[in-house]
Parts: sequence; structure tokens; C-alpha cells
Amino acid sequence: MVSEATSGNGQQVCLCEKVEEILDRYNRDVSQLISILQDIQEEFRYLPKEALEKVSEALSVPMAQVYAVATFFKAFSLKPKGRHVFQVCMGTACHVRGAPLILEKLERELGLKNGETSKDLAYTLESVNCVGACALGPVVVVNGELEGHCSQSKVDALLRKVKGQSS
Repeated sequence: MVSEATSGNGQQVCLCEKVEEILDRYNRDVSQLISILQDIQEEFRYLPKEALEKVSEALSVPMAQVYAVATFFKAFSLKPKGRHVFQVCMGTACHVRGAPLILEKLERELGLKNGETSKDLAYTLESVNCVGACALGPVVVVNGELEGHCSQSKVDALLRKVKGQSS
């Protein structure tokens, strides 16, 4: 098992120790599997294979069951995500109000295709089916914060803000 991983704040931490802390927080209760996985993902920005193996062992559930939960929910990722995650809503209301153009602009500006993460793990760009804020479309969710009525100029401002946080 990998002994170290990079946490969400960019620091090297002992993966085993961090996963143990999270498991203890939930009293190693299998009914809390989703919450455990959420906390692991929050810590590492994805679900490392080694962490899933540790959870499987600690909760005495088959790895296949842990993996099934981790892959069923779109909110979970088995690949590392960037420090800054851009999610463009492509639901019907957002789509007809220009979401495809917003996604194209973000692809150009970030140098990424939909679903990609930059090599330096600074940015991830994703499209999502619907964020449930149709009246605010087109919507972009940046680092968990919803930005409504997005336009080309608003995307420029969002990028400046996020890039300023990265430096």
C-alpha cells in the first residue's frame, strides 16, 4: 500500500493514517460507507485505490462492494482532480442559453478537454447533466460554488479569480 499521498491542500500525508482517522470518525460503521468515501475524496481530491482497499479491509466488506459504491455516484472520482474544479451544467435550460459556448471557452482558456485534469493538478474541467439551478442558466460550478447567468466575460472574471488563488 502507498504510504503517502497528496492531500487536498497539497501537503504530503500518510494515506493510511488519514484513512484510519476518517474510519475512526465514523466508528468503522459500514452504514457510513458513503460518508467515509466523501471524506476521503475531500482529503485527497479523489479516491486512491489504496484508500479503497483500506476501507474494504477495515469495514470487512468486499472490495467489489466498495468499488461499486465509488463508481456508482458521479460525485466520486477514481482519478485525481485539480485544486480548482470547473463544472459546466449541460442541462436543457443551460444548454439552450449557451452552455456549450461556455464549455468551449473554458476548454480554450484552460487548455483542457471536457473531463480532463491538468498535468500539474491545478484544474479539472467537467460537464454535468444538471445542477438544479435552471433559472440561473447557464451555470458553472467552480470549486463547489455556483455561478449563474454565465457569459463569456463572467467566465473571464472567474478564471482571473481562480488563477489569482493559485499563485
